[in-house]
Amino acid sequence: MPLPIVHHSDYHAEIGADHRFPMGKFRRLAEVLVEEGLVTGADGFHVPEPAPFEWFARVHDETYVEQVFASDVPRDVARRIGFPMTETVTRRGRMATSGTVLAARLALAHGIAANTAGGSHHARRSGGAGFCVFNDVAVAIRALLAEGRIERALVVDCDVHQGDGTAEIFSQVPEVFTLSIHAEKNYPAEKERSDLDAPLPDDTGDRDYVALVREIVPKAVVNHRPDIVFYLAGVDPHRDDKLGRLALTDAGLVERDRFVIDAVREAGVPLAAVIAGGYMDDIDLLARRHALIHRTAAEFV
Repeated sequence: MPLPIVHHSDYHAEIGADHRFPMGKFRRLAEVLVEEGLVTGADGFHVPEPAPFEWFARVHDETYVEQVFASDVPRDVARRIGFPMTETVTRRGRMATSGTVLAARLALAHGIAANTAGGSHHARRSGGAGFCVFNDVAVAIRALLAEGRIERALVVDCDVHQGDGTAEIFSQVPEVFTLSIHAEKNYPAEKERSDLDAPLPDDTGDRDYVALVREIVPKAVVNHRPDIVFYLAGVDPHRDDKLGRLALTDAGLVERDRFVIDAVREAGVPLAAVIAGGYMDDIDLLARRHALIHRTAAEFV
């Protein structure tokens, strides 16, 4: 059986070619996965439906959700998010979130699955921030808990930026353990407290980064005993990333991904992977770097 991979064409929103967020990576990533044979044609993806209002209302302020659904977000909130809050941006937020929920359900059924978007970890209860409209992982966890599919979840966040929104949303929820490995001096300036934070100094490279992952991830899996792990496989810790401050190579990212997946699957826990952050002008190279998580996850099917 091939790795279940979730994708929708609406992951691409129209925000303007000169925008600093590399929106084109989602479309190109899907093409790369087909080219590499991880998906058999465009019809080989699992395709989500738009997530309903009630999913978001479990996690975010209802007034904010209403504003996003109406594409009528206050200017200061839109500025914090960093996107023009248009209909295509709203649809992207709903669809990417639904994609993470679908990836989680597929992981529960098959052991492992991946989305070609997701990891919008800066979105808090009150609203979005940092290119994150909705916190898709938080919405997915709340949906699975409400449906009785899980009782406990673990978030392993390896985006270069701290998962402050996820930490804030689950700060008083013992059923959810949040782990964030990030660059200490990177965005956001004011960090939240995750259940376990691992801030790293600038220019941390493959050896020290992977050593830390090897030290803390298995302990989190054993100690929290989750029913599912959500893995934010950001590629922005890469040394060439525009918004990162660390110094990993492609080989280091693959070693990180392989170890996290192996530690989780060895414990018999399902894993749902999302791509999280990655910022480069070269969209093809960036998409191929994001595809590393899908290629590595396919080894565990």
